[in-house]
Amino acid sequence: MSLSLDKLRLLRRQAGDATAAASDPAIAPARGSAATDTGAPGDMGGAPLPAAANDARARTPAPASVFGWVEQEIRHKPTGAAARENAPAVPAVPVSVPAPALRRPEIGGLRRLLGLRDRGISTATPRGNAADRHVPGEEIAPGLFLIESFVAQAIPTEPLSLAFARREGEQVQPRDLLFFDTETTGLAGGTGTRAFMIGAADWHTHPERGDGLRIRQLLMTTMAAEAAMLREFAGWLQPGTVFSSYNGRCYDAPLLKTRYRLARQRCPITPLDHVDLLFPTRRRYRGTWENCRLATIERQLLQIVREDDLPGSEAPAAWLNYLRGGSAVNLRRVAEHNHQDVVTLALLMRRLVAEEQRDRETLALQAIDAV
Repeated sequence: MSLSLDKLRLLRRQAGDATAAASDPAIAPARGSAATDTGAPGDMGGAPLPAAANDARARTPAPASVFGWVEQEIRHKPTGAAARENAPAVPAVPVSVPAPALRRPEIGGLRRLLGLRDRGISTATPRGNAADRHVPGEEIAPGLFLIESFVAQAIPTEPLSLAFARREGEQVQPRDLLFFDTETTGLAGGTGTRAFMIGAADWHTHPERGDGLRIRQLLMTTMAAEAAMLREFAGWLQPGTVFSSYNGRCYDAPLLKTRYRLARQRCPITPLDHVDLLFPTRRRYRGTWENCRLATIERQLLQIVREDDLPGSEAPAAWLNYLRGGSAVNLRRVAEHNHQDVVTLALLMRRLVAEEQRDRETLALQAIDAV
């Protein structure tokens, strides 16, 4: 708050200051009058004082009265630009901007994705609606489950001709065939896509159940279990193994080869033979049904109807949901879908071989009739 000279003089008069009248030009007599002109040396009446006299007056001690001291301070206090120039420099106070709050990581989720957990103890944090976390099969390595089943059926006794695949004169032993299919984290391919499940079926003689189709599935529930899954799958292969799949030559096999290279493991797939059933199926049945998807072929050709089947396109979401602490219900449905896929491949192989053999017999009979 600023105090002007007029207000100060009014306060001095109200307080009864004796010097108020002398300093107030409205009350004090004019300079040079008889009452005030004492003829003291140096007094020049109403004429302005020279600069030396002003300097001398400025160096005079402050009056004893408090009002006089305040008045002197007001008269000699610089204002405006002069006050801003003579003002002492105030050091700038650095303004500290608080750092943005970092998101606290979910320790349980990180440990689960990295596979850092004790054997047999799941560190996943189930959500409120995810009470069912049961994964089928037996845990054979941290985060890796083996699901085994057996379907009793007769094993072909004769070598199977590959003429249906336009491989004339070639045959394969039934017990050398390995029907396989993968469930992956996406369909884009590339290094970012993983196979979280590998299903394989082969004709096998069980010591107790006899002849039939043995189905083995590997399911990993952590990212860190991939190396163990690849090693286990490589142990199922023999030098004479012949792969059989449905579009596996273009998708499943290249994907697994990439995963073996990234895991720095020797790839056991490259040196083995591969019979892809998609291409001969398309050549034979294109235009017969709406498409040649495996589900369509098994329904129309093999008379197999799936119940409560989870589409393969939903498999990635089911696995990722489980990894994030969700329910295992859909993950078990993925295992059932994969199980049916490899069983269908074995049935489709036998059907294509039989169809090709029947066509050749028909052509032979027509040739005989023509002669």
